Amino acid sequence: MARTRLYRNGVLEAEDFPPEEISAHLRDDALTVWLDLGAPTEADLALIASELGLHELAVEDAVHSRQRPKLDRYDTHNYLTAYSVALDPATGQLTTAELGMFVTDRAVVTVRPGGGFDIDAVMRRWDELSHLAKNGVGFLLHGLLDYVVDTHFTAVQSLDDLIEELEDTVFDEKASAPESQRRALALRKSLVTLRRVVLPMREVVNTLLRREDNAIDQAMVPYFQDVFDHVLRASEWTESLRDLVTTIRETQLSIQGNRLNLIMKKVTGWAAIIAVPTAITGFYGQNIPYPGLGQPWGFWVSAGSILLVGGGLYALFKHRDWL
Repeated sequence: MARTRLYRNGVLEAEDFPPEEISAHLRDDALTVWLDLGAPTEADLALIASELGLHELAVEDAVHSRQRPKLDRYDTHNYLTAYSVALDPATGQLTTAELGMFVTDRAVVTVRPGGGFDIDAVMRRWDELSHLAKNGVGFLLHGLLDYVVDTHFTAVQSLDDLIEELEDTVFDEKASAPESQRRALALRKSLVTLRRVVLPMREVVNTLLRREDNAIDQAMVPYFQDVFDHVLRASEWTESLRDLVTTIRETQLSIQGNRLNLIMKKVTGWAAIIAVPTAITGFYGQNIPYPGLGQPWGFWVSAGSILLVGGGLYALFKHRDWL
């Protein structure tokens, strides 16, 4: 179901009016309109495109989801794509929700393919910053982008905490190695997904901040600069965490290899010790006469040789930390 808002000179005047009335409202220069289409059909977008004069390529991008975060400029409007994110701390998996935005000089139309984007949170943010509503479209656009970037920042903070917990388990011999490796791979996958939606946002917000574009009022520039600062911090943080997870993964593999070498070293040492009695008893098991054959002292010589040589090898290997 479509949702609408109407601002007159910075004051919220009407909500949830029929979308068919938008073109009539836009005849009044004092009005700013917001329309949310949720997950619209091609027919819904065609109707809005005809009323607002939207470019066919922008409409095509809105119809076909999974676009990369971007800002496309057309003669009468801009089209933005962004993604909010949410992290599940239990599994370390990151989910994304796409948002498309048509931005004209006095109207903003949002498209939410899949319906995963929390538009109610954006509306609450608009209500909290209602003193900025007099800035028209810039106010609406700031609320949308500020919410999107805040989800990025929240996700990267949560990932940082999870990665710190993972670091603590790297040298813990009681921790399950397969579980730690699965956790590391899940976090790395989430960071790759987060990086894909965070890094392009730098160019999106930076383009909006360029004064020659006239996309936002001068009064809103400091607020967009604050959003841009959060974008930079989130992107740099994401890059550093991505490198850190890679280092943790390499450390896990190194520790696993070292433990395998240690096991092989111990097994080889014990094999060498066991080879001594095997060789001696095998020698005395020959069907030919040998010293001590049929004599008690022959048994004691062979037993003493086993204990002496085996004990010597054990002491030598233990001294060299091979066992």
